[in-house]
Formats: sequence, structure tokens, C-alpha cells
Amino acid sequence: MSSITPRDVPTSTFIRFWLVMVGFVVTLLAIFLAYKAIILVAIAAFLSIALNTPVSGIAKRLPGRSRVGATALAYILVMGALLTFLFFAVPIIVEQLAHFVKTLPGVIEELTRQSRWIHDLVAKYGLEQQYNDTLQNLQEQATKAASSAGGSFVSSIGSIVDAFTSTLLVIVMTFLMLVEGPAWIRRLWGLYKDTNRREHHRKIFSGMYKVISGYVNGQVVISAISSICALVVIIILCTLFDLPANLAIPIAFILFIAGLIPMFGATIGAIIAALLIGINGIGAAIIFLIYYFIYQQIENNFISPTIQSKTVEISALTVIIALTVGITLFGILGGLISIPIAGCIRVLVNDYLERNKAGQLPTSTKA
Repeated sequence: MSSITPRDVPTSTFIRFWLVMVGFVVTLLAIFLAYKAIILVAIAAFLSIALNTPVSGIAKRLPGRSRVGATALAYILVMGALLTFLFFAVPIIVEQLAHFVKTLPGVIEELTRQSRWIHDLVAKYGLEQQYNDTLQNLQEQATKAASSAGGSFVSSIGSIVDAFTSTLLVIVMTFLMLVEGPAWIRRLWGLYKDTNRREHHRKIFSGMYKVISGYVNGQVVISAISSICALVVIIILCTLFDLPANLAIPIAFILFIAGLIPMFGATIGAIIAALLIGINGIGAAIIFLIYYFIYQQIENNFISPTIQSKTVEISALTVIIALTVGITLFGILGGLISIPIAGCIRVLVNDYLERNKAGQLPTSTKA
């Protein structure tokens, strides 16, 4: 048997092979260097697909069917809702902070009494040395934290500026994608000369579009359920602990907005809610945190998988597996995109199975 030697490989094939390898490495390097920009573009594309349905619906009802006007109107409605919330919620939050400052001397006095009780208990059981060592360690940690506060503040300012800039870029890119997206898609379909292949790819794209929009709709439903349940619990706490009743709606709205961010948004909203409740009653805040912890277990294991399995049309088990794999590989970002990616993969797999069952690929027909 004859074996292939390097001399038998044409020079052109050898050169093409290494050009492909170099191009592959350069592409990976470019993706690694520009991954932050790629993430921002991906987020903007995701938001534009999610918002395309309401924007298209508004455009059909506007004179002249203006896509720009519909997108601007959608943005105005969203910003109007946020500003309305801020107009009503900020005064209530400021009022609660003022109440906290007013009652702070009494809280300090209560803590002082408790510290005396703790000191007597320590002296009774001969734990003065351990107690003093613990206090000294806490003082040292506080001193270190204070010494690094300046640098932390500067870095925090830089992070806030970066986050604001990134958010502004995403908003602008999303707006432009919503305005120019349909034209770009028409140009893309116009490049096809094979009619059957174009319709086949359009069907796949339509399925992926439904997956992403369904995922967003499902997240809105999940967030609404969370905020309504929290509203009921807060109203009950207001009656039991004499909390101000005007806290209920702002906290529920905060939980709704935070819940739109998958995975970690609900936790952030719960912490903010617990702080606002804790200003008026520590016991009520502890009960709320216990409730929300239990609710989160129910939501993560039953409510969210069930709703997302219906809106994204994948099984509840697949939703949990996708979240687990996404978070393990890519952290929070992986958790954000894992479910729609799993839905898009399902579309591709179903298409492959259908074609394989039919025993043929889409036939080519000259346009």
C-alpha cells in the first residue's frame, strides 16, 4: 500500500490549509479582544427582536406607518412609565430614609443596651479574651476598609461611568436596529436566488424569532406573578407590623422591574425591598426575606421552568439544564441567554429531523 507523503500534497492545498488555520486563530483572537463589544451588540439584537412585535403593532396604527415614529413612541412609553414610578416612589423612599434618620438615636440606644447585656453574658462565662479579640479584629478590618475607601470610590465611579456608557450604547443600537432591521432583513432575503432555500431559512428564522419573543413574554409573566405575590405579602405585613401602607405598590413595582432581569434581578429587588421594610420594622423585613427565599425556590424550580417551557416550547427539564450549563460556562451572562439559545437549538434540531425524516434536503429552484 502506498502512503501519502508531504511531497504528494499540492502546494496550493498546503497553503490554503495554513491560511484557514491562521484565519481561524485570528478570528478567535479578534473575538476574545472584542468580546465586550460583541456582548453589547448581542444584547441590543436580543432587545430589538423582543421589542419588534410591539413596535410593528404601533407602526401599523400610525399615520404613514412610520417605523421611526413607532420606535420613538415605544421608547417614550417605557420612559414615561419609569419616570412616573420615580415621581411617586422617590418621595416615599426619601420619607422612609428620613424616618430612619429620625429614629436612629433610639436604635443606637437599643443596641447599646444589648451590648451591655452581651458584655455581662461574656463576663459571666469568662469569655472576655475571645470577645476582645473579636472586637479588635473587627476594628482592624474596619480600619483597612476605611483606608481603601478612597480607591474603591474612584473605581466605583469608573464602573458607574462604564455601565452608563454601555447602557447608552445598547439603547442607541437597539433603537437603530428596530428602525433599520426590517430593511436589512429584506436585503438579506433578496440575496437568495434559490427560492426554496430562502423559504426554508425564513421558516427557521421565524421559529427563532418566536422563541426569543416568547422568552421575553414569559419573563414578563414570571415577574408579574412575583410582584403580585409580594404585594399581597407586604399588605399583610403592613397590617401586622404597622408599616406604612404606601410602601406596598412602590416595592411591588421595584420587584417587577428587577424581576425582568433573569437569575439575579429578583435577588437585587428583594434586597432593596427588605431594606425599605427594615427601616420600619426589622421583624417584618426578616419575615419578608424568609417568604421571598421560599418563593424563589418555588419560582426557580416550578413557575419559571413551566412558563418558559410553554413560551419557548421546550420542556421544563431542558430549561433547568440550559440554565445550569449556561451559568456554569458563562456565569450571569450565560444564565441570561441560555434559555433562548436552547430554544433556537430546538428549532434547528426539529428542522434537521423533519428533513431527515423526509429523506431529502430542500431542493434548489432557480428564481
